[in-house]
Amino acid sequence: MDKRTFIKNISLLGAIPAFGSIDKWVKKYEHIAPAQLASDEDFWAGIRKGYRLKPDYINLENGYYCFLPQETLERFIEQVREVNYQGSYYMRTKRFADNDAMAEKLAVLAGCSKEELVITRNTTESLDLVIGGTHWQAGDEAVMAEQDYGAMLDMFKLVAKRYGVVNKVISVPNHPASDEEIVQLYADAITPKTKLLMVCHIINITGQILPVRKICDMAHSKGVKVLVDGAHAFGHFRYSLSELNCDYYGTSLHKWLSVPLGLGFLYVRKENIEGLWPLLGESPSVKENDIHRLNHIGTPPVHTYLAITDAIAYFQKIGPERKEERLRYLQHYWSDKVRSNPNIIVNTPAAAERSCGIANVGIKGMKPADLAETLMKKYKIYTVAIDYINVHGCRITPNIYTTPKELDQLVLALNELAG
Repeated sequence: MDKRTFIKNISLLGAIPAFGSIDKWVKKYEHIAPAQLASDEDFWAGIRKGYRLKPDYINLENGYYCFLPQETLERFIEQVREVNYQGSYYMRTKRFADNDAMAEKLAVLAGCSKEELVITRNTTESLDLVIGGTHWQAGDEAVMAEQDYGAMLDMFKLVAKRYGVVNKVISVPNHPASDEEIVQLYADAITPKTKLLMVCHIINITGQILPVRKICDMAHSKGVKVLVDGAHAFGHFRYSLSELNCDYYGTSLHKWLSVPLGLGFLYVRKENIEGLWPLLGESPSVKENDIHRLNHIGTPPVHTYLAITDAIAYFQKIGPERKEERLRYLQHYWSDKVRSNPNIIVNTPAAAERSCGIANVGIKGMKPADLAETLMKKYKIYTVAIDYINVHGCRITPNIYTTPKELDQLVLALNELAG
């Protein structure tokens, strides 16, 4: 049987990867504890070989998009070809079951019921479905932080203009003294009129991880529902939605899970589904408590949906704990080396539990845009400038393939620029 005939005769969901797997490589190191393996450069050098890296610069801007390892990429390309080959037949037959299977895989990984999760296009769409779908009345209040992602703040401004919602905006300190300090900031903004509170799981501009469970428990004690922005959390560090106790959660899959561009998911606690307006009309046959009514967006990119199973498989081969330990190790490898320089400002908490792979750094007297430009032009280090509210610096986001040698170049650059 030739390859094409083989592929035609089996479900796309179970096809064989076209690119070599890392299984054997990971198995050689499975006896080493994740914390110890985090600094084992022989192991991570093997993982790095699975990526096609552009040699023009050191990529320290993985937070926007964690591009695919070759193993996942080659499998994705195979799926694009196969969906194109099967055409309408696949779209009208197999794709519904495959799409449900992808959502179920995500639900298992996220720690929720498959009846509470629906695939979307990204975090912005996920969270805006909740913000725009809430039954607002004039005078209702919403609580958020000025460090939240701009697209969601814009959506809250839109519902304020449309429905008369009052937006109460707090500011999260870059270096809080305790969880309780942060929880109290949100608590002080809540009134009897507060209907919804939005909070970042990890602030995208600084990498600070917020005490989401404590914020949710506090808000629920006051009768307020909580929407969590998990854009940079899923596939980055370990947690379970069931443990967070939130009402809604949105994330992007093209970030730390390394799914091809164009997918995210929305979690809605079962009892909250019926209370949201869908963005677009759904068939009357879909029940009010069915989460599928919230993402009726027409024909989706099904070949990208299929890539979810391979991205999850790769993630699990690496190991969630190994990945988290590696990302945290890399962040502290460079940030701990520059925190003592009086002219360097690290806008991310130093405590290990308050951050993971993402951090933000600035130079006194230097605009973030100039810092980013200089890092790229002079040192061949690609970052992104953040000049917003109380954060003035460049966001640094290495990935598991990043080497300490590359981060040494960043440390050298920062110390030279800081004088």
